[in-house]
Amino acid sequence: MAERALRGARLGSQSFEDERGVEMAPRQQVEYVCPDGHTFTVTMADEAEIPLEWEDPKTGQMGRLVDGAEPEAKEEKPVRTHWDMLLERRSVDELEEILAERLDLLRGGEIGPPHLHRGKKKASA
Repeated sequence: MAERALRGARLGSQSFEDERGVEMAPRQQVEYVCPDGHTFTVTMADEAEIPLEWEDPKTGQMGRLVDGAEPEAKEEKPVRTHWDMLLERRSVDELEEILAERLDLLRGGEIGPPHLHRGKKKASA
């Protein structure tokens, strides 16, 4: 077993391949600028689609592409609340009428939890 051991080789951390004859892919240096004025470069392939924003690996800030076009503004939908959706189905007059009916049922003890019902006083005999 001792004759099969690889002595002196740092397996997993050192490659025995040679870089001779290997042609690297064409690359480009892309420059980004952070809001505080700090600039950094990222190496990317020539055919890569370059993003408008990139996170600075040292500071974690988002940098914008130097001389990059502004991103297209997305059309934002207005926020619809529950009230807005309710008003799409019913008018205010209808809602007031439904509220009055439900309050009458609640006060009469027909709906709702028992502790909210107004108890009828018992007559002593």
